Amino acid sequence: MTDQTAPAATQEGDLIARREGSAGIVRLNRPKTINAVTLEMFRGVDKALDQFEADPEVVLILLEGAGDRGLCAGGDIRALYDSSQLKGDLGKILWREEYILNARIAKFPKPYVAFMDGIVMGGGVGLSAHGAHRVVTERTKLAMPEVGLGFFPDVGGTWLLSHSPGEIGTYFGLTGQTMSGPDAIYARFADAVVPSNQLPVLRNVLTEVRPGTSSSEVRAFIDDFATGETAGPVAAMEPRIDAWFGHDRMEDIFAALDRDGSELARSTLKTLNEKSPRGMVVTLKLLRLARGSSSLEQCLVREYRAALEVFRSDDFREGVRAAVIDKDRNPKWSPSRVEDVTPEMLAPYFANLGADELVF
Repeated sequence: MTDQTAPAATQEGDLIARREGSAGIVRLNRPKTINAVTLEMFRGVDKALDQFEADPEVVLILLEGAGDRGLCAGGDIRALYDSSQLKGDLGKILWREEYILNARIAKFPKPYVAFMDGIVMGGGVGLSAHGAHRVVTERTKLAMPEVGLGFFPDVGGTWLLSHSPGEIGTYFGLTGQTMSGPDAIYARFADAVVPSNQLPVLRNVLTEVRPGTSSSEVRAFIDDFATGETAGPVAAMEPRIDAWFGHDRMEDIFAALDRDGSELARSTLKTLNEKSPRGMVVTLKLLRLARGSSSLEQCLVREYRAALEVFRSDDFREGVRAAVIDKDRNPKWSPSRVEDVTPEMLAPYFANLGADELVF
């Protein structure tokens, strides 16, 4: 990819990867699905990074999404559901390659800029929030809503959430609530809010940076367009969130919300009651373990273990059925209460996979 025009097949496909000036552009190109990412797209991103890393004319990477709805609505859940129904191995293959890619992005040697405009969820967070320069806008709607699918915040989400202030990460991970751009800054998922109408101008600047431009200089270019916002509505809620979610058992979180009784506490309780009890308990344990982890990779290893167990579970299939297949929004979770999630149920999510362990 040393010329500025990608091959036609690449341009017309689900992923566009080409050099524009001094920027290696990675554009997710499935706008009808809000750029939901497939296994082949993850492989395409990895291949593009190989080429951009080796190309001395590429100074930085720029990740963006096609269309005006968002960067990425997540992974291709329907394909995972179909494979799970058939007891296939798509989950095992896709998550392995995706998680290794997430770790690569976090350590990429050239500045990695992500335009997190519009909807950014799940796998889209994994492709963007581990980058060095994460740009959100007034249109950003960022979420890790996996617990509503009988899953948990993966793609390194437990690492990211565990580094949010106080219990903000616990709150977002368990409720799946949406972050605004400024919320994402406060939660440490992003670095700068740039007005969406300024992204094309910033994009032009980034494609014209000179060879030898450092990562700190790239940040300065971004900051020239930034609003300076560092906190959204959720920051003001932190004292209450810390009180409610500062527990290591879901039962205690429910009890704290119930005792509070305020309108906000009641609405939060209602949200949690819609989620998978097993998914919430797994998520909370992963988040607490992440706090004691020294690296993203440690968290990804745990997430891979848990993901393979989720893939085998009825809760995942039921969550996707209710949200994506039948769209009745009425999942029948098993078990139906957090009190009924036993240590025996939890153990397989955290068991060593032996030869199948994720290795970097």
